[in-house]
Amino acid sequence: MSQADPELTYEQALAQLDSTLRSLEEGKLSLEDAIAAVARGRQYLQLCERKLEEARQRIESLPVHEESTDEEPPHPATTIAELRSRSDNGEPTPQGEIPF
Repeated sequence: MSQADPELTYEQALAQLDSTLRSLEEGKLSLEDAIAAVARGRQYLQLCERKLEEARQRIESLPVHEESTDEEPPHPATTIAELRSRSDNGEPTPQGEIPF
């Protein structure tokens, strides 16, 4: 069994997974074809999970520019991952920020 094409986009892999699941749900596959479909489905699922993890990492590495008021000194640009670690360390999430 060959691996799912890693060049597929998340959307393409998800569509292939959906198609594979539909063919399994129809119940018209032979036992051998159903086993092969399950293996393909797992590969597409793993590919989707990898793509989502890559996207999450890219999002967390994006710089975040916090807006400052006249009362507060400007904060240096930081990343979402740094904000998350700051909140995990017991520091409050800056007001107006989404606590990832």
